[in-house]
Amino acid sequence: MIKETRVENGVVRGVAAADPRIISYKGIPFAAPPVGALRWKAPQPAADWQGVLDCTRFAPISVQCKPGTDPDNIYTREWNVDPDIPMSEDSLYLNVWTPAKTTEERLPVFVWYFGGGLVEGNTAEMEFNGERLARRGIVVVTINYRLNVFGFLAHPELTAENPDFPTNFGHLDQIFGLQWVKRNIAAFGGDPNNITIGGQSAGGRSVQVLLTSPLTKDLFHKAIVMSGIRYGGYGGVNAHGLNRTLSQAESDGEDFFAHAGIKSLEEARKLDAQVLIEKFRDYAGIGSGLGPGVKMWSPVIDGKVQTGHFSEMIIKNKRHMVPLMMSNTSTESWDSPRVNSMEELEALAQEMFGDSAEKFLEAVKADTLDESIKNATFCPMELGMRLYFEATSKVRPELDNWGAVFDGEIPGWDNPGTFHSSDLWFVFESLASCWRPFTGKHYDLARHVSNYVSNFIKSGNPNGQDIDGTPMAEWKPYREAKGQMRYGHPSGQLPDSSVTPVTKFMTDYYLSQY
Repeated sequence: MIKETRVENGVVRGVAAADPRIISYKGIPFAAPPVGALRWKAPQPAADWQGVLDCTRFAPISVQCKPGTDPDNIYTREWNVDPDIPMSEDSLYLNVWTPAKTTEERLPVFVWYFGGGLVEGNTAEMEFNGERLARRGIVVVTINYRLNVFGFLAHPELTAENPDFPTNFGHLDQIFGLQWVKRNIAAFGGDPNNITIGGQSAGGRSVQVLLTSPLTKDLFHKAIVMSGIRYGGYGGVNAHGLNRTLSQAESDGEDFFAHAGIKSLEEARKLDAQVLIEKFRDYAGIGSGLGPGVKMWSPVIDGKVQTGHFSEMIIKNKRHMVPLMMSNTSTESWDSPRVNSMEELEALAQEMFGDSAEKFLEAVKADTLDESIKNATFCPMELGMRLYFEATSKVRPELDNWGAVFDGEIPGWDNPGTFHSSDLWFVFESLASCWRPFTGKHYDLARHVSNYVSNFIKSGNPNGQDIDGTPMAEWKPYREAKGQMRYGHPSGQLPDSSVTPVTKFMTDYYLSQY
């Protein structure tokens, strides 16, 4: 086992995981602390250290609103359980789980980015334990990054100070960490030429930023996006971009400074981090958690990290052309027309689809308004996946992309359905850390889901055998089957015939706009 190893800044010492065949290294610095004059600047190299750095516990989480304070919030019940978890602006650290016995093994590498709206979240969340994936012969890395006002502030003074990298500090952290992995992962038995990046929710959005960023060329070889894209929406909502221009972001920064009573960038840099996060909390409207009305700053089209809207760039095939696995859960993100009559439905169709309104109405209209609304209900996450994969097929028909929907039963007194993020327990096979009364069938499902994901990380193809040698349900790439693999359902992969007429219409319609 590799219990001590040398990385570019010095020697690190890990500790055996619950399975002593896995060694975990927690809290490895990959950048200098972004404090003082480095607040709101691109990450800088970490300093060298003497002796052996003890890496046996997680570093403090990035500054954010205190977690674990609202018993009515499902994520507080699920994993944000510790209001006393150490928190610091000095948070640019990463964690590694490795099963390698020597540095020569060249095992596949999985780099994970957590979610939380780019406002909250951390690598120490219990569902992100990398041990079970590492048991499958993978070196797992989880990377921390700056959040909220610390990670995504823009302001004219920042642009004047550093026009090359005036914002997107959280994404720059993600990229800096990935560059560190590329340079150092061989020290943990990992293969720098077989790296998969992955993330869920805002972590999945971050993966899409990295998929389209010119700064990440040749840094990774496969990508996983879980619940990270919503495309299309009724009622004037089209959450396909979740991006801001630099001028918009600068205006947001000026608005925040005015709201917080901050006169200058110099004054803002002198504020204590806890004072600053409280000012942001008040400005953003964050109460017991993220929800409607909360101002969550999104990635910025700055010309360096991002050169355009990531979703539009992916549909235009302006991305790194690597195999892509995308998934969502079966009960999240569904959208329906908010209309009270057939006339309103027809008017909405005209407003949204113009000359294609009649085709939309042909796909959804039924004898009653309720039936029509039901027919028009769709999942924007599934639509985003189909748009990405259909676009790929036009220029790289041989490239395999893989789509899945998580449909496992989630037990508990709250009867939550397959809520947003519930699939994380299964991908990381970390159910034993959860309070929910999971039974044997849930553990079987988690093993299968983790197997599929691990196989994709290893080779770009999720298919393979279960640990007992029996074959798992065949998963065909999107170019062959068009439907999603349905985790937790006996039928396995859903056929193209399962895709609703409205989703097919929207796929064709939005692709035609490009």
